[in-house]
Amino acid sequence: MTKTTLRIKDTALIAICAAILFVQQLSLSMLPNIQFTTLLIVLFTRVLGFKRTTFIIIIHVIVSNFFSPYGPVNPMYMPFMFIAWMLLPISLKTIFKSLDHPYGLATFGFFFGFVYGWMFIPVSVFILGTPFLPYLIADLPFELIMALSNFITILWLYQPLKKLLTDQMNKFMHIA
Repeated sequence: MTKTTLRIKDTALIAICAAILFVQQLSLSMLPNIQFTTLLIVLFTRVLGFKRTTFIIIIHVIVSNFFSPYGPVNPMYMPFMFIAWMLLPISLKTIFKSLDHPYGLATFGFFFGFVYGWMFIPVSVFILGTPFLPYLIADLPFELIMALSNFITILWLYQPLKKLLTDQMNKFMHIA
């Protein structure tokens, strides 16, 4: 297989995964903070690797901000959203590189639900002028929903999806 063929396949794979990430977010957007985004980014990091996952996250952040069902998101949030989502692959490739058990990853996802919410505090408090404590109190239920959603989806779906994605990746990358 040539290098060009691999680059084309990588590009197609990244585009497909970014589309899946966006579509699931859009289709679940009527439920606040219930999503498969954390599960999918954890899965992509473990199966596709850091580089591909980074490209998927870049596309996801750009597309989800421009095509949000709630209208265009404030551009000040984009860098913080990117940093927040990148914390998953960075953490999974460094501090938690040996973490692969569903319970451990589910717990990791649970705590990430809070970290993700906290990443937007600087913009809300320092740039937009929202008082810190009211912001934190108002956001806490949404952080908890995301944390529980992350825990449940990773616990139930990580192993079967990892097997499925690994099998499909092996087939996809070996097609001439």
